[in-house]
Amino acid sequence: MTTGVRRRMGVEERREQLISVALELFSRRPPADVSIDEIAAAAGISRPLVYHYFPGKLSLYEAALRRAADDLAHRFVEPHEGPLGARLSRVMERYFDFVDAHGPGFSALMRGGPAVPSGEAANALIDAVRQAARDQILAHLGVAEPSARLDLVVRSWVSLAESTALLWLDGRRLERAELERQLVHDFVALLAVSAQRDPELAALLRDILAGEPFDGPFAELVAGLLALAPAGLPQARAEARTEAAAREVISSPRT
Repeated sequence: MTTGVRRRMGVEERREQLISVALELFSRRPPADVSIDEIAAAAGISRPLVYHYFPGKLSLYEAALRRAADDLAHRFVEPHEGPLGARLSRVMERYFDFVDAHGPGFSALMRGGPAVPSGEAANALIDAVRQAARDQILAHLGVAEPSARLDLVVRSWVSLAESTALLWLDGRRLERAELERQLVHDFVALLAVSAQRDPELAALLRDILAGEPFDGPFAELVAGLLALAPAGLPQARAEARTEAAAREVISSPRT
C-alpha cells in the first residue's frame, strides 16, 4: 500500500506556481483586495512559506504584473502575411481575450491609484507594453523609422484601444466583437486623417488599401463613410470620383 506524498517543488518551480496563483487572483479582483493568506491557501502552502519566496505582496504583485505585461504585449504579435485589416482584427480579438480574462486586474492596472500597490513599477511595465504594441504595428506597416505624424497615429491608436477596453469593462454595454471591429476601423480612420496633410502617409495608405479585399474591414469603413455624404453638396461630384477611385484601388488585383 502506498500513501500520497505531496511532491516537493524546487525554488523556481514554486516561485512560478505562486506567480500563477497570484495572477489568477489579481485577475478576479483589484490587487489591493487580495491578501497573502488567500494566495497561500490557493497555492496549498503556509503564509510563512510565501514570504520565503517573496518578501511581501508587493514583490509578488510585481512579478505577476511582469508576466501579465509580457502576455499582453505578445497579443500584438502577428505574422506579417495577408491584408492588414485581417491582421489587426486578429490582434484585437487576442487583446480583448486578455481584457476579458483579467478584467479587474487590467482595470486597476491601467487606472492606477490606490488599488495598485506599486505605481512606479506598474507604469514602467505599462509603458513597455505600449512600446511593444507600437513597434509591432509599425513592423506591420513596414516602417522602421516613422515620421512624427505616423508615430502619433500609432501611439494614439494604442491608447484608444486601452481606453475602449476600460470603458467596455464598465458594464459591457456594447458587443465585444463590435468594439474589436470599430478599433480596426479607427486605425485606418486615424491614418486617413493624417494622410490628408502628408503625401508620404497618403502613399502608405494607398498601398495598404491596395492589399485589402473588397469585403474587408477597411473597405467596409470607406464604403460606410461615403454612404453618409449628402448627395446635394457642391462637392458631390468630387466625392463620387473619390468613391470610384477607392473602389478601384481596393478591388484591383494584387501582384
